Parts: sequence; structure tokens; C-alpha cells
Amino acid sequence: MAKILLVEDNEMNRDMLSRRLARQGHEVLIAVDGAEGVAKVAAERPEIVLMDMSLPVLDGWEATRRLKADAATASIPVIALTAHALASDREQALAAGCDDYDTKPIDLPRLVEKIERLLGQSSPATG
Repeated sequence: MAKILLVEDNEMNRDMLSRRLARQGHEVLIAVDGAEGVAKVAAERPEIVLMDMSLPVLDGWEATRRLKADAATASIPVIALTAHALASDREQALAAGCDDYDTKPIDLPRLVEKIERLLGQSSPATG
């Protein structure tokens, strides 16, 4: 199972999603704003990041750009999580460097499928 960083400022969304991912066996780390998210990625090196786009301090767009601009964290997949479901929102997330995009409310089976697909593409062979 994966070490996942969930960057989400809404406590209800954070609690619900982190519990559901933990029940599936994932280790879930939490950050409540974009700046904390960038710092946690650097310190903890999660295997994947679930990034809310509407965050305080540093929004998800800028946090993702910073992660992708840093050679040490650029290869870590980022899935944008947003309530905005327009095609232009998806394009904006991908342009910021997100590897995939999912809309809220979260459809857990769909999100898990995206996580597994990205981890399958990015995971180095570890034994």
C-alpha cells in the first residue's frame, strides 16, 4: 500500500477521505494548506499527493507548480481534487503539473483507480 499525502483544508473532507484510504491499508499524511503540503512532500516523500486546489496560504495550483519545479519532488504524482468540474479546470490542473484530476464529491472507487494507475506508472521496482 502507498504513503499518500492528502492536502485538504476542509476538515470533513479530510477526515472522510483519510479514513477511507487508511481502511484500504494506505498510510495517509495530512496537510491543511498548500505551504504545509509542499513542506510535507519534501520531508516525508509520499508516493502520491492528493491536492485540493482551493487552499489557504498557498493554493493547490501554486503548490503543485513548486513540487513539479523541484527535481527532488517532480516525479511524485499529484492528483488535483476540486469541486470545479469544467473542462477548463481540468486543463488548468494539468497545466500546473498535476498528473490527474478528480472532482468533488469524491467517488472513492474512481479515485483509488487513478491512484493505483499513477503508482503503477511511477513506482520504481523495490525488491
